[in-house]
Amino acid sequence: MQKEYNDYFEANRQLWNQRTMAHRDSAFYNRAGFLKGERVLTPIELNELGNINGKTLLHLQCHFGMDSLDLARMGAVVTGVDLSDEAIREARLLSEEAGVNARFICSNIYDLEQHLDETFDVVFTSYGTIGWLPDLDKWAGLIARYLKPGGRFYFAEFHPVLWMFDDDFTHIQYSYENRELIVTENQGTYTDREAPITGKEYSWNHSISEVLNALIGAGLQPEFFNEHMYSPYSCFRNMTETTPGKWEIRGMEGKLPMVYSLSAVKQ
Repeated sequence: MQKEYNDYFEANRQLWNQRTMAHRDSAFYNRAGFLKGERVLTPIELNELGNINGKTLLHLQCHFGMDSLDLARMGAVVTGVDLSDEAIREARLLSEEAGVNARFICSNIYDLEQHLDETFDVVFTSYGTIGWLPDLDKWAGLIARYLKPGGRFYFAEFHPVLWMFDDDFTHIQYSYENRELIVTENQGTYTDREAPITGKEYSWNHSISEVLNALIGAGLQPEFFNEHMYSPYSCFRNMTETTPGKWEIRGMEGKLPMVYSLSAVKQ
């Protein structure tokens, strides 16, 4: 399967390398606040994740590690994984600068077994992750492989309804289900629309049922599933802050689910 997609993964890796350089010092990520000890995980994760003090935690698709290090500040023993070599380099630098210990591995998560052979109490992943993966059965199988028996998977992600729209949220452009490879030309990034970042990206939409059935099929039992009518991030076009820290699509306030979250336990 993977050989078929390697060119897409490589293009996405190069694009995320460019994005990392724009993201690391952006106001969106607030590196300065993080270094002063401010929380960067959102209230959604903080309210749902529970006590992770002393637990081993694998963070899949961790970008440049800021959330990973926040999880480590909460007492977890963290291993972060990301496709982008620039992101992993920056994560290691940020770990040193913040004085927070975590291990970071550069790998496509489909290749992770070539780099990591252990199991964890918690597997964590959040926001803008599975859209870069064509095969969720393989994704769920890897989550199960890296969880200890009784271990917990926690997931927060943008709702698949959002990915049906065009970039400006003027019309439905894509299928709700995983029916097609989505190819888009990029200019800028969500932290800076004018950033000198260009290139094609390759992604896939995944329905809620596809996600849940992949996890159940891998032997993970859902504990809860929540939908949230706001985004904790202003990362899409045409957003408005309806209450402090809660963002929705302008003109569609209260009508679109923005995020979903779930927890599942390995049987």
